[in-house]
Amino acid sequence: MEALRASYVPSVNIISTSYKTHQLTKTIFLNFQSSTHKKPSSSSSKSKSKSKLFTTISSTPNFSISIDPPEPEAEIESSIEKFDWYSKWYPVMPLCDLDKRRPHAKKVIGLDVVVWWDRNENEWKVFDDACPHRLAPLSEGRIDQWGRLQCVYHGWCFNGEGNCKFIPQAPPDGPPVHTSKKACVAAYPTVVHHDILWFWPNSDPKYKDILEKEKPPFMPELEDPSFTRLMGNREIPYGYEILIENLMDPAHVPYAHYGIMQMRQPEEKADREGGKPLNMTVEKIDKDGFISKSDTGRSKFFAPNIFYSYTEPMEDQVNGAAAPGTKSSSSKQRRMALIFMCVPVSPGNSRLIWVFPRNFGVWLDKVVPRWIFHIGQNLILDSDLYLLHVEERKIKEIGPANWQKACYVPTKSDAKVVGFRRWLNKYASGHVDWKGKFTGELLPTPPREQLMDRYWSHVVNCRSCSKACKVLNVLEVALQVISIVSIGIVAATKQNVMSAAARTTIVSTAVLFFLASRYLAHFIYKNFRYHDYDHAFR
Repeated sequence: MEALRASYVPSVNIISTSYKTHQLTKTIFLNFQSSTHKKPSSSSSKSKSKSKLFTTISSTPNFSISIDPPEPEAEIESSIEKFDWYSKWYPVMPLCDLDKRRPHAKKVIGLDVVVWWDRNENEWKVFDDACPHRLAPLSEGRIDQWGRLQCVYHGWCFNGEGNCKFIPQAPPDGPPVHTSKKACVAAYPTVVHHDILWFWPNSDPKYKDILEKEKPPFMPELEDPSFTRLMGNREIPYGYEILIENLMDPAHVPYAHYGIMQMRQPEEKADREGGKPLNMTVEKIDKDGFISKSDTGRSKFFAPNIFYSYTEPMEDQVNGAAAPGTKSSSSKQRRMALIFMCVPVSPGNSRLIWVFPRNFGVWLDKVVPRWIFHIGQNLILDSDLYLLHVEERKIKEIGPANWQKACYVPTKSDAKVVGFRRWLNKYASGHVDWKGKFTGELLPTPPREQLMDRYWSHVVNCRSCSKACKVLNVLEVALQVISIVSIGIVAATKQNVMSAAARTTIVSTAVLFFLASRYLAHFIYKNFRYHDYDHAFR
């Protein structure tokens, strides 16, 4: 937790520097897992867990524990209860990034769905994104004046239950063809939980009341009003498996994100980045995920899509230090968590929704616009995006079932990654169940500028960044117009009407405005369009 203090406070002073805005998020994205400061845990200090399933080989020469690699799919016993990919709640989007005025197209676990706000029932709805008439995408439609979802291809309208309420082409005095089951759209169970929209990916009527039997995972920090909840989302051009195991791996942070994230450095560094051994173990692995433990806190993997990492509480003394074993009335428990929701979209594509609740520095989120935090968080995602995109294709070449043979994972820092691969092979058949929708083949790697594009992968899906991008574009044009008009005024004005000093002032102002517009254009491009990361020159 000392790493939190060291990295959080300096970030307050970065707000005024445009190209260092990403430092505002240094304490809110992955780095607390790499701290060398050890916090004693009341549960772990009393007794060792009896449910520990495995650990990896220690990086310390004098201490080693053997590890069983993830079992290949063929070697798994058929008696083990299998994980059902279509019997779990999936996060769709944070509510802060959904617009009630229009339908939204999303893809989750291979399903094309449309998300829209039913103002008649005051609920978010998730339907199949296909009109039963000619299969046109309903997400390209609109919400009409009666609050119905309208397909703009032929005007068919649907209520919140998916029932067709109006077919313009059907004669009013003819048979009520709109009441046919064939005219209905498949509607999925939905729920708003932790300010995020979730849906159950099975439209069978028997799941209509599934919420009474099973609820999405509960994370207490997201319901605690003393915690801030900074959310974001991004479409990722590599698969779900690569995304979630990367987020479970803190050892890559000082290398893949060098120069972006502020890390607590060890007293003796073996290299420039300061990488060090990490002590991690995985416990209680079963069909529904696993629990892991490290020096700085605990983590939970809620299968199939949530990685929830939280720190042990730490007293923050306001008026001096309290004696060991005592509590001061002015003390406060400083806590934070990292919550990553990894949504399988299609082979080679996934969606990341992140939430970083914390009960300190809450004022930052009230003062600093959300899009400024997203600049830094997107830069972090970009810094290893190409690496992971290529890695996924190499794993595809050797076959995911051969992961444990091709990848050498001898240290404890890989414990969570190995744990995830073990869960995937043992309970989930080694891959996402796409129900035959895809062949599994990955598309060729596009140019880096297209692969790492921020606009279509994030900006258009984030209301804060989208608004900021529009405002900054307008400001850029305004600066250019003022610059051109100023020069025009000087050119059109006779010399005896305007003094030399006034002319010089106007021309200088015009030049400054033009240079400001060029700088702003560069800022917009690098933060809302494309920002490459060259590891060789960091």
